[in-house]
Amino acid sequence: MLECWGLRKQFGERIAVDDVSFRVSDNECYGLLGPNGAGKTTTISMLCGLIVPDDGTVTVNGFAGGTLDAKGALGYVPQDIALYPDLSARENLEFFGQLYGLKGRLLKERIDDTLDLVGLSERGTDKVGTYSGGMKRRANIAAGLLHHPQLLVLDEPTVGVDPQSRNAILETVGALGIAVLYTTHYMEEAAKLCDRVGIINDGRLIAEGTPAELIRAHGGHDRVRLTGASDGLGAIRETCAKLGAVVALHATDDGLELTTPDGAAILPDLVELAGRLGVQLTGIEVLAPDLEGVFLALTGKELRD
Repeated sequence: MLECWGLRKQFGERIAVDDVSFRVSDNECYGLLGPNGAGKTTTISMLCGLIVPDDGTVTVNGFAGGTLDAKGALGYVPQDIALYPDLSARENLEFFGQLYGLKGRLLKERIDDTLDLVGLSERGTDKVGTYSGGMKRRANIAAGLLHHPQLLVLDEPTVGVDPQSRNAILETVGALGIAVLYTTHYMEEAAKLCDRVGIINDGRLIAEGTPAELIRAHGGHDRVRLTGASDGLGAIRETCAKLGAVVALHATDDGLELTTPDGAAILPDLVELAGRLGVQLTGIEVLAPDLEGVFLALTGKELRD
């Protein structure tokens, strides 16, 4: 459905996107993740035909990127609300639908169906300016879906919304049954929704795969957190430092954290050790690697503007 090869874009001395290539198949949800300034927005703008790449190619549903056929095959939902606040949701959709050549009964049916899909049927005649943040986000998605695109591009659609609206948006996206290109800073969203994920940093695609594949390749070790009497945990710490299965360990505010390749495998040894040392443990927690850990490991922990 979407293919881009060797995309490159430079603004003055700054290279925003440098040789980015990936593809999104039919009915696939592909997550494009990266820190602020990594090149996500520039990449999306090139894919949607909003800016022209300095080098590389884009095809959407077989059409060259930037052409009317390519633009007609995709729906773009930007991070900022792209609706007229003084118009109702229904009036906004009528306007955008006419831009896509929809009219008459077909346009009305599309508006009814789309408002129902995003849960705004009962508020469709209210001005968008009166909506909550979550409702505006859902109306924004409705505008991108009105013309039945084969590919939906969603740029951080859940930023700043309440948990209920966020859940509703995720459920809507998960039920679309079309190709989706999804950007987000919420790693749990990407892990839940995306079939595959690409991580972009400093303008380059540095890792790609399913969330499980990325976690296996870059997620690192399990973390085991122990809580209990501080003096007893000190004894456990001294003993654990000699265990080959423990890669690292350090004290936390309320206990001890061990880093190990297999947290579940080491639990029996820890429990036995605590019993032998006479330490009363009040809690044991195993934290497996997740997509957020992968993201931080690959892109770093420094703050980005």
